[in-house]
Amino acid sequence: MRPSGRDLNEMRAVSIETGFTKHAEGSCLIKMGDTHVLCTATIEDRVPPFIKGSGLGWVTAEYGMLPRATNTRMRREAASGKQGGRTVEIQRLIGRALRAGVDRVALGERQITVDCDVIQADGGTRCASITGGWVALRLAVNKLMKTGDVISDPLVDPVAAVSCGIYAGQSVLDLDYPEDSEAGVDGNFIMTGSGKLIEVQMSAEGSVFSRVQMDQLMDLAEQGVSELAAAQKAATA
Repeated sequence: MRPSGRDLNEMRAVSIETGFTKHAEGSCLIKMGDTHVLCTATIEDRVPPFIKGSGLGWVTAEYGMLPRATNTRMRREAASGKQGGRTVEIQRLIGRALRAGVDRVALGERQITVDCDVIQADGGTRCASITGGWVALRLAVNKLMKTGDVISDPLVDPVAAVSCGIYAGQSVLDLDYPEDSEAGVDGNFIMTGSGKLIEVQMSAEGSVFSRVQMDQLMDLAEQGVSELAAAQKAATA
């Protein structure tokens, strides 16, 4: 039995509220169970120096957690004067994941920055950030297309992510914190809406795992991403 009472292949409840902030070109609040992330997308008519003049666009991301996103207060990273290694790793992951679903030629020489701020954490914050980040990106691109600044849709496929792992010897979908903290194997699967893999992060936290178990987790991830992609499309329709 999972701590939440969910079936092994059951996602947490997912909701995506778009237009959550007033000023950003694209925004949403995504809730995956008790993990809540605010995602905003900002369009800028500039690109990093290393692609300037190439005609290619760029999508990047920043990630952070509010001090009371967890059960004890975390110190703001700004107070220490630098980002922690986990934060840097996650925001690079979000940027890589989102760029994988973008035709950068069609986007044109502009940058879209996706900010993901975790309001409340209960496991799977990077997966929720990627999934919600794509929604914010979709909404921002819609504005570019509406004004005629972009002619051809640069978003070739939705991008979503879900966690899977082995908890109490069983392969389970969409780990919450009680499962994540006790999982023998923990994995994050980033995929396109059409089922193509972008990135897989897997580690044996407490026990090794077999090829059969890996295949079980892949099957669960495909199911989960399919459900998330449907939620993304419904939110941006």
